[in-house]
Amino acid sequence: MNDKTNAAPDSTAARVAMWRALHVEADASPHVLEDRIGLQLLAPEANWRERGDMNPQFTRPFRASIVARARFIEDLVVEQLDRGVAQYVILGAGLDSFAQRRPEIASRLTIFEVDPPGPQAWKRRRLVELGYGVPDWLRFVPVDFEAGESWREKLVMNGFDESRPAIVVSTGVSMYLTKEANAGTLREVAGFASGSIFAMTFLLPLELADPEVRPGLEMAEKGARASGTPFISFFRPAEIQALALDAGFQDARHVSAADLTQRYFADRTDGLRPPENAEELLVATA
Repeated sequence: MNDKTNAAPDSTAARVAMWRALHVEADASPHVLEDRIGLQLLAPEANWRERGDMNPQFTRPFRASIVARARFIEDLVVEQLDRGVAQYVILGAGLDSFAQRRPEIASRLTIFEVDPPGPQAWKRRRLVELGYGVPDWLRFVPVDFEAGESWREKLVMNGFDESRPAIVVSTGVSMYLTKEANAGTLREVAGFASGSIFAMTFLLPLELADPEVRPGLEMAEKGARASGTPFISFFRPAEIQALALDAGFQDARHVSAADLTQRYFADRTDGLRPPENAEELLVATA
């Protein structure tokens, strides 16, 4: 790894940020999500669009999935804020830019971004360099997972109020964790104050995915394995729902790609939509 005190984001976080920007550049309006800030933070080489994993046609369904899940979660955050839930925890925040893109909403929350210390220090520096700064309502919570640090303890140290509900999100993480580790995260959040919401993505078994995207998913799985961060966990919807209920949540619902298509892509004429049976969402209530 790079200098752990100021390490750049990993390749997955960088790719997600670039796909979000590519959605604005390559797909017709209206855009599901408008986000160029992650790209600003990265400041990649001018030829970044020529990378194989940025091919506009090949990456089309994947970037649709990325922007759909982000938009769904942001809408959920706004919905929960209207209910009075004003603590927002982002596990594995990476290059998330909600705080910078939507400050009129974000400033009404206390946002806790949880990430390893190195990439988080890098992000803080880039936000300052670009003039965004780090307002008091945006709390960076560095957690050294390799050293076994508790992210919940670190939250409290950074001002998280355990007596009040929160919305907690985790996207693009569950496939890298064992089933036991995923269950542990579910148990942790199920123990938060009543009314807390947990939204997470999960990857279905690759053989269930739409045929058009299966080669891309298999390529991603091989790449992850080669880089030392293999995909470990795959869940069918009923499995992840049962895991959430066993962990202590009051209810757990599956948000499918079809649900996201209906919500965000129904009026499009270009056929852009997230692939079915690939990465989908679980929303659970404590």
